[in-house]
Amino acid sequence: MKKTVFISLLIGCVLTASAQEEKHVRQGWTFGVLPSVAYDADLGFQYGALTNIYYFGDGSTYPEYLHSFYAEAAYTTKHFGLFRLSYDSKHLIPNHRLSVDLTYLPDQMCDFYGFNGYQSEYNAAYSNQNDAAYISRAYYKYHRDLFRFSADLQGDIHRPWYWNAGLGLLHFGVGPVDIDRLNSFTSKEENKLPDTVSLFDYYVRDGYISAAEAQGGFHPYLHGGVTYDTRDRQQNPTRGIHADAFLTYYAGLGDMSDYNNLKFNANFRHYLSLYTDRLILAYRIGTQLTLAGNSPFYLNTYLNQLYMQRVVYEGLGGANSVRGIMRNRILAPGVAFANVELRTRIVSLKVGKNMFYLGLNPFVDAGMVVQPYPTVSHDPHIGAAVADDETNIDNRTYDPHLGGGLGLKVAMNDNFVLSVDWATAFDKQDNSKFSNLYIKMGYMF
Repeated sequence: MKKTVFISLLIGCVLTASAQEEKHVRQGWTFGVLPSVAYDADLGFQYGALTNIYYFGDGSTYPEYLHSFYAEAAYTTKHFGLFRLSYDSKHLIPNHRLSVDLTYLPDQMCDFYGFNGYQSEYNAAYSNQNDAAYISRAYYKYHRDLFRFSADLQGDIHRPWYWNAGLGLLHFGVGPVDIDRLNSFTSKEENKLPDTVSLFDYYVRDGYISAAEAQGGFHPYLHGGVTYDTRDRQQNPTRGIHADAFLTYYAGLGDMSDYNNLKFNANFRHYLSLYTDRLILAYRIGTQLTLAGNSPFYLNTYLNQLYMQRVVYEGLGGANSVRGIMRNRILAPGVAFANVELRTRIVSLKVGKNMFYLGLNPFVDAGMVVQPYPTVSHDPHIGAAVADDETNIDNRTYDPHLGGGLGLKVAMNDNFVLSVDWATAFDKQDNSKFSNLYIKMGYMF
């Protein structure tokens, strides 16, 4: 399966990049359809299709497009869906960049490991069918469907400074795993899920998740901030800084009217050339804090962005934030994270008109709680719960969660990078599996 994913992605890269590498100026419309394939240790094998449609007008702005339309539809073997439409242009509104995103992400088996990271004990045996303590493969899961609309605008202040503003709507459909629906996908009795209580059910029962939160809701939002960008290029930069800071105000509608909140995000990315473009030190530091109001637990699993560059912005843990650590393992009102990568080019070669390089990418990722929930349940399955205050809080609450590994990068013309990352968690409380593989397009940041 891994080999199939690798070959499919590489073919997609070659076809798309070859089309863009042609020397003649493009005019009018251009588009192509490619397979949407990937592999994620948390989500499984992804299969589907995508297309990117560009409009170049009379070609006077080539290679910059006038308008870009993107569409993707895919599903994974672990019951995660991805359906997205997006639009991007610097020319619809002169001297401004407009990005519009419409996404639906159904997730039948979304990860839930409790609050405050290490303060919630993870017991791998509960979801291991071969262990005597087995409860269910769905014990650390819940049902979560996310509908997202966003419209974001960026303009110049004085380069390299930019202002950003946007609005959007998030709707989370939340509830217990639909056991009957998942069991309908298999005829083998041994593969069916038992109808048992999950960790999510215990959190609702014990009041850590309110009745309103347990059903999800609508959250319109407004955000605004500033960006500082001195990168030499947007794709695979070799030097420069890309930083942003912004506020997001979320309103709650209907039953969620008590969950208005204000969040603060800051991100700092730095790219240092240690030896030409063959050895790059890249690192990222970021945080998301709840400054005021009440934030429902599911909003704390979502990392806010000034504008959408990819489909999934999951909370801490997993392919997009802390590799090797289970998805959403670090769940709290305020979190911080860091990533350090040494990006190398081992082999470079020219094939026809296209330049390829092969690189190795050792990395270390970290995430931690900086604003914990005041009350958590260590292991509600055995009835061990604790109510914490400032003088009685678990010693590990603020400990960093660490993961690390090695990435293989196959790049074509610097614009298209096939990324194969292997990662492991440094603590078995973050993941009992030693090997976790992520096959995607591009670098993580």
